[in-house]
Amino acid sequence: MIEFRSVTKRFPDGTSAVSNLDLVIPAHQTTVLVGSSGCGKTTILRMINRMVDATSGTIEIDGDDVATLEPVRLRRRIGYVMQNTGLLPHRRVLENIVTVPRLNGMPKAEATELGLRLMDTVGLDRGLARRYPSQLSGGQQQRVGVARGLAVDPNILLMDEPFGAVDPIVRAELQTELMRLQVTLGKTVVFVTHDIDEAFLLGDQVVILQQHAVVAQRGTPGEILAHPASGFVSDFIGAERGKRALRIVETNGSRVVVDADGRPAGVLVDGKNGS
Repeated sequence: MIEFRSVTKRFPDGTSAVSNLDLVIPAHQTTVLVGSSGCGKTTILRMINRMVDATSGTIEIDGDDVATLEPVRLRRRIGYVMQNTGLLPHRRVLENIVTVPRLNGMPKAEATELGLRLMDTVGLDRGLARRYPSQLSGGQQQRVGVARGLAVDPNILLMDEPFGAVDPIVRAELQTELMRLQVTLGKTVVFVTHDIDEAFLLGDQVVILQQHAVVAQRGTPGEILAHPASGFVSDFIGAERGKRALRIVETNGSRVVVDADGRPAGVLVDGKNGS
């Protein structure tokens, strides 16, 4: 479990990124931080692994105050996946994946086997192992980034808008892959996005943030959709614009779900037999 207690972050130029944040991130679940650009969600993420240190307050991981932990060692046991992947361009795919295990002293042969297994885990063909990042598609690069994040078998996986730079089809594939991995691995995932649909798809807990990382609402996607806590939340999730107000119409013998403006949103199927 990760817990923020009265955490504030002010940068040297006077910018207040996070103001008096109290937040519990449950273990073995996916918590999604969602909000507009500049609201402080990435700062929250980076304070967990001390890429950014809090100005005041306490952040604990399983009861340990992160301020008492050596930053480099802390980062080497927490997975981190970012939007631009951060892959080393002069190193091959397999070398990128096992960078941290090798830094931690893992023998080369053992690291190679680990890297190949992780390629299988994230759906990458082993034939790509000796390619360089520039020889991969955007979606393949992101899978390498996820594999590298998993290479130290972390309890915590931090993901900072990891799918934001790929096209919608690849993004959907990566979202599905992440959900599959989470069912299998059960990591404590903290995921940052500005896309509320992505947040509702991936999150066991969704935290909607206003400026200065003020929590507007947190809960399951169903709880937030059913009971928006404020006008800000209603507007952010699209409730006030009718985006979430769906109804069923009959079209050529099929039941089609449409939004408040009559635009098709999906087809209703029987949950028992899929027809």
